[in-house]
Amino acid sequence: MAVGSFSAGLSGLNANASALSVIGNNLANINTVGFKASTVTFMDLVSQNVSGSSANPMQVGLGVVTGSISPVFSQGTIENSREATNVAIQGEGFFVVGGENDRAYTRAGAFTFDDDGRLVTPDGRPVQGYTARGANGEILTDGPLADIILPPGVLRAPVATTEFGALTNFNADSAVGDSFNTSIQVYDALGDAHVLTMTGTKTGVGTWAYEILADGVPIPAANGGSGTLSFSPEGTLLTVNGGAPADVVINVPAWPNGAAATAIVWDIVDVNGVPRLTGYSSPSGASSINQNGSPAGMIDDISITSTGLIIASMGAGQTVAVAQLALANFNNPKGLVKIGSNCYESSQAAGLPNIGVPGTGGRGTLIGSALEGSNVDIAQEFTQMILAQRGYQANSRTITTSDEILVETLNLKR
Repeated sequence: MAVGSFSAGLSGLNANASALSVIGNNLANINTVGFKASTVTFMDLVSQNVSGSSANPMQVGLGVVTGSISPVFSQGTIENSREATNVAIQGEGFFVVGGENDRAYTRAGAFTFDDDGRLVTPDGRPVQGYTARGANGEILTDGPLADIILPPGVLRAPVATTEFGALTNFNADSAVGDSFNTSIQVYDALGDAHVLTMTGTKTGVGTWAYEILADGVPIPAANGGSGTLSFSPEGTLLTVNGGAPADVVINVPAWPNGAAATAIVWDIVDVNGVPRLTGYSSPSGASSINQNGSPAGMIDDISITSTGLIIASMGAGQTVAVAQLALANFNNPKGLVKIGSNCYESSQAAGLPNIGVPGTGGRGTLIGSALEGSNVDIAQEFTQMILAQRGYQANSRTITTSDEILVETLNLKR
């Protein structure tokens, strides 16, 4: 039995030495961005049956083995970094980095721009996100991932206005023939600003005529530049141009500066089907004016929203969404393989990555200009270090005691 105790003691030394290695690595990375501490679990080795008269099995264990070394994906502390390109994850998920052939995942959002204007990790892996744009300039998130390229200081192309809207009230107490104007600034395809003016004129009880002017020039009725509106006795919109309330398409002819003709949608009904025009007994006017165009501009700053949108600022209050970061989550994140540089690779144990927009599908949200710190708990690591040290010492005593018993056994022949 002394020989068996040697093996058991040796396995204990090896297991506790592994635990000390893991603890040492945790403490070494206490200030590593996005680092996740690992924990060690032990399992006993198969036991040996011994003979005896007991009704229950009589077994002697053969030692211990390291059962698992797995990361703990608890939330790390969030700290402000004052760097616009830094971003932290609040909740579940990983940033997607690298190309299709070297895809990796990380919690460390210490991103910067390289010399090509590409958003990259500290070791040069390109950060992946959505960059394709729809017809209205929105970021499309149903396509493939791509590198995010946004050179600071670059001149961004203008975006022609294709939609405008406003919450507008037509005063029910106005006299027939009374009129009012409301204006909104829009942009052509070259980035020049123009003014669309809507003139409303009361024609009867609950009925109004409208006319649209572009830079003071009336737009022909055939192009959607004029029409009629009617309101119910409760002030809700009943008809637009004799039909049910609906958006109006205004075809603006070619602009004098040579910019192409533009089809602009007057957003009369919102996405929920609620009209944005009313006929209450309140002064006529417009509020909450919006349009989706922007002039050409030099990017001078960026910010990152909670859903991963990268918003570029071009001065004078002009902003535009240029890309959107992607997040991935896994059924079993503990199955990911560490590959260094704060990165993980997927594996069969982790399952397939579920990639999408932050804040959806169980993925966490993002905090811009911030970093997630290590989740290493110093007090816990020191406590585990003491336990591993004592375990190592105890197993060494098992070996020395077994050695002494073996010496006594050998002395029996003398």
